[in-house]
Amino acid sequence: MFLMYVDESGDTGMLGSPTRYFTLTGLVLHELRWQVYLDLLINFRQSLKARFGLKLREEIHSAHMINRPGELSRIPRHDRLTIVRLFANLLATMTDFNAINVIVDKSTKGPKYNVFENAWTALIQRFENTLSHHNFRGPTNPDDRGVLFPDNTDNKKLTGLLRRMRRFNPVPNQVQYGGGYRNILVSNIVEDPNFRVSDQSYFIQAADLIAFLVYQSVAPSAYMREKQGDKYLKRLEPIVCKVASPRDALGIVRL
Repeated sequence: MFLMYVDESGDTGMLGSPTRYFTLTGLVLHELRWQVYLDLLINFRQSLKARFGLKLREEIHSAHMINRPGELSRIPRHDRLTIVRLFANLLATMTDFNAINVIVDKSTKGPKYNVFENAWTALIQRFENTLSHHNFRGPTNPDDRGVLFPDNTDNKKLTGLLRRMRRFNPVPNQVQYGGGYRNILVSNIVEDPNFRVSDQSYFIQAADLIAFLVYQSVAPSAYMREKQGDKYLKRLEPIVCKVASPRDALGIVRL
């Protein structure tokens, strides 16, 4: 079984939105790596507590580590950036992770474009396709399936989308094959999404970090640009799922 933990950066609004981009990251690992990687994340958090005073129960919400840190303002900003960098470095060593990344550039879309549905459809399709072709790194079984663990989002809408994709999932044909669509049903993802609260899941926090760094790679804040944090995404190259979008250097699905 492959588990996909999902979080986002930016917002899905089209009119009056403060953000040009919306990013969605699915962090995939096999069940046989779950305990090993959880132990590594716990050890990492213990090291952050010893070095920076970041408590194990305190969430690493990457955007808030840089701006609006709330209670974490007790940790100097440059140390909070160091935490983000160290977290990215750790994930890059966990090479049985597979990060599927989707970016929506809202500036190229019409006002009726459904950012949420299109981004999630692209992510679910890549998860389904990579499962069906046995292309994920890590342990594998001939009959592996997948399950979704998203951060709390528009739960009812996402559940309905996944259920619909099991019955109707039109996928455009490439132009050289005559255009049109094929109805390729989602069949390798089991159950409804299992929603998680981000401050209670280190895996969701890891997905949040990646989604944040994907966003910063295309629209960095002034501070991240100054500190070259806009280049941190490249540190994660060992774990990005390049088969999700083979023509992109980091496998990012760009909509």
